[in-house]
Amino acid sequence: MSLGLKQLLKQHKLVRVFCLGQLCDPKFLEMVALHGGYDAVWLDQEHGSLSCAQLEQATRAARASGLETFVRLAPTDYATVMRALEAGAGGVMAAQVRSARQAEQIVQWAKFHPRGQRGINSTGIDGRYGMMSLPEYFQEANAKTFIAIQIEHTDAVEDVEHIAAVKDVDLLFVGPADLSQSMGLPAQWDHPRHWQAIERVAQAARNNGIHWAVLPMNPAYAKRCVDLGCNMLSLGIDVWFVQRGLKAFQAEYAEFFSGAR
Repeated sequence: MSLGLKQLLKQHKLVRVFCLGQLCDPKFLEMVALHGGYDAVWLDQEHGSLSCAQLEQATRAARASGLETFVRLAPTDYATVMRALEAGAGGVMAAQVRSARQAEQIVQWAKFHPRGQRGINSTGIDGRYGMMSLPEYFQEANAKTFIAIQIEHTDAVEDVEHIAAVKDVDLLFVGPADLSQSMGLPAQWDHPRHWQAIERVAQAARNNGIHWAVLPMNPAYAKRCVDLGCNMLSLGIDVWFVQRGLKAFQAEYAEFFSGAR
């Protein structure tokens, strides 16, 4: 049985995750697991528009394969958060959060009383299809549910110390592309202001005893983040995986692709 994301992070080892969004399929998830090296898969419902049925199938494959899961979503309402958890995800990652107030709202949507007001339904996989008593269900869900807050806007950076201090936030997840755009520095990964923002996130996480993660733009970027204390790296996205695989095949059989459009 795999360790939960919270336990993996507490070990202070580098946690490696893979993203499935555009090509989210149980077989793809199984391939990631069989290849080895990854601890978890995050399912992109924000950009990938995954249905609840797709989340259920993906999280089922993950449980069978020994991988953890969390869902990136646009935190528009409590049901968006609740449905991902009831589909079997180990946690949620809220995109485009800009304030501690928003982060607190997400925590309350993801947690039961006394921490929050998550909608109650123990008949899904997270409640063992109704086989848990409600008090046991509340206690286990509150203890195990993983909550990540994305820091991908200058507003979030300006409030990151307060966001990191919100009780039950487990991880700050930096989105470099959106962050750089909001700073007026699109794709300028080496700009000093960009790294000042990253360092501020790292310091806020450290000061509050929580973790932070990033989707690195290249290996050098990843190393610099790890040196700053990052202990979760998102290494790979399904579409990139396919594109690089196709290029590798074309390179291997270059003579047969000569002149091809």
